This record gives sequence, C-alpha cells and structure tokens, in this order.
Amino acid sequence: MSEIEAYLQQQTTLRGRSAYDADQPLELWQNQLRTRVQERLGDFPMMPAALNPVVLERVPCDGYIRERIEITTYEGLRMPIYLLTPNNVSATDMKRPAIVACHGHGYGSREICGMEPDGSPRAGEPGLHKDFAVALVKRGYVVAAPELLGFGDRRLDEDREAPPGASSCTKIAAHLLMVGKTLAGHRVYETTRVLDYLSTRPEVDSERIGSMGISGGGLVTAFTAALDERCKVVVVSGYASTFHGSILDRNHCLDNYIPGILQEAELPDIIGLIAPRPLFLEIGSEDLVFPLHSAREAHERLKMIYEHAGAGQALDADYFYGGHEISGAKAYDWLEQVL
Repeated sequence: MSEIEAYLQQQTTLRGRSAYDADQPLELWQNQLRTRVQERLGDFPMMPAALNPVVLERVPCDGYIRERIEITTYEGLRMPIYLLTPNNVSATDMKRPAIVACHGHGYGSREICGMEPDGSPRAGEPGLHKDFAVALVKRGYVVAAPELLGFGDRRLDEDREAPPGASSCTKIAAHLLMVGKTLAGHRVYETTRVLDYLSTRPEVDSERIGSMGISGGGLVTAFTAALDERCKVVVVSGYASTFHGSILDRNHCLDNYIPGILQEAELPDIIGLIAPRPLFLEIGSEDLVFPLHSAREAHERLKMIYEHAGAGQALDADYFYGGHEISGAKAYDWLEQVL
C-alpha cells in the first residue's frame, strides 16, 4: 500500500458516530441518522411545490395502459413519469398497491417500460433492466417509473445529440455540489414527489406503496425508503453494498458521491433505516459493479439491524447467478406476499 493509499484509507475510515449497536434504542438512532443523512444530501425544500400534473400521452399496451405524466418536483423543475396501470383497474374498483420503479444508468424510464430510446416498442434484448416496470404492472401493480434527473428526456441540451445511454450526471452533480447540494439528494427528493403524486391517484392504495430500483436506481430507492416511511416495502437490486467495497473501490459516476456521508454511517446502516419494513436484496454472483463480497457484508449487517428491530423475517435476499442486472426470479413473488 502506497503512502497516498494509506492516507486515503485513514481519511475514509468510518468514525462510527452513527453505526448502530444493540445498546441504542432503534427508533431514536433512526430518527437522528435520518436527519443527518438528509442534511448530507443537501436538505429538501421546507414547502413542497404544487404538483400540477399534466398528461402528455396515453397509450394502450398489452394488458395495461401507459401514460406519460409530468409533475413539478422543485419550483422550476418538472419531471416526466410513466404510469403503467393494469387494464382491469378503474377508479371505482378496490384500490391497488403501487410500485415506484427506478431505472439505473442507461437511457432512462423508457428502458424499464419496454421501449427503445425513441419510444418505439422494444425490438431487441431488454438489457440489465429486464423491463421490470412492465413485469410489475403485469402482476397487477400500478407502476410509476420516473425519469431520473440527468437521463433520457432530462439530459442537458448539450447532451441531447449524444448516444441515448449517455447521461448528464457529471455536470449536473458538479454544479449542485458547488452550492452544497447533491444529485443523489435531488433524485431522492423528486422520488418523494412521485409518492405524493401516487397518493392522489384514486386507483392507488396509499398505504400499499412499494419501491424497486436497480444500480443507480437502487441508490434512489434505498435512500428514499430510508427517509420516507411511505415506502412500505422495498426491493434493492444491484446496489446493497458498503461504500468501501464499491463506491470507494472503483470509479463510479459522480452521482454516487455524497460529501461527508462517511462521517455519518456506512451504507448498510443507512439502508437499515428501512427496518422494520420489508426489504429484499437482489445480489448477482458476477456483479462487477457492486461485488458479491461487499454485498454479503452489507446483508450481514442488515440482518443484525433487522433482528434487533424484531423483524428478522422482514429481510430477505436472492443471491442469483448473474451479473449487474435485475433478476426478479424471487423478488416478484416476495412482493406479492408482503404488499
């Protein structure tokens, strides 16, 4: 280990201020850590802006209706969402559970909704996202797939001519960091606004809203659920890890970096803020982005937190043979049991 590497290791060693131990009351620890994590993310507006939803398109699909809806998140910032609703659902029916589905790096919300970048129907293989928003709506959920800031239609003008999978993450993140905010925080707050919107839908049971995300969408899903208890059940795919085992171990997109977060807690403790609500982890044996060894470490840490919360049965995981990708082999059945 070089002198520089040793110095960096010393600087990033967790001080342990917010690491959970069994001698602390769980709820008190969670409340304190939630406040500090939100501050590290850049804090959120005191008063939410009016949503002002607008329907941009409505398309009949195989077994469901796909709507493109735009809402206000921050003042001056609008976000498109794909809302997928099963055909047999109406406002007069019994309310349905809903899932917020968060895409990872790629070409945005179309990538999880069975579409090519231009909005045409999927022609090739679905890639790591496996069109999981479509898989969920076909299981009877109302699914909201937000376009995360920096992807797809929400790229900067200068990036619009770049290949569809190119993002604007780095420049947006850099600008936000210069004013004490983060791209991760913006994406998390915008996802809480998706929860606000779903709660206004007459066909949605606001007490039965879950979330599922992969990779960078796993970050958004995990942090949103950690801070917002309206996420009743959570599936995190290709993200559960430790900061040291992945984010600090290789070059990641700048959207993963949150100033000072290691002074608060390691990643498993932050994900542990979801306890005692049901949590499912998807972990690919060949995942090279969030490696198996650090995912196992995170899982073991989460087991301890959930056991201390008296909710050991609410935590589950699927160690599947595969890479950095959605599996769904066990997660979809698990969702049906808990939501």
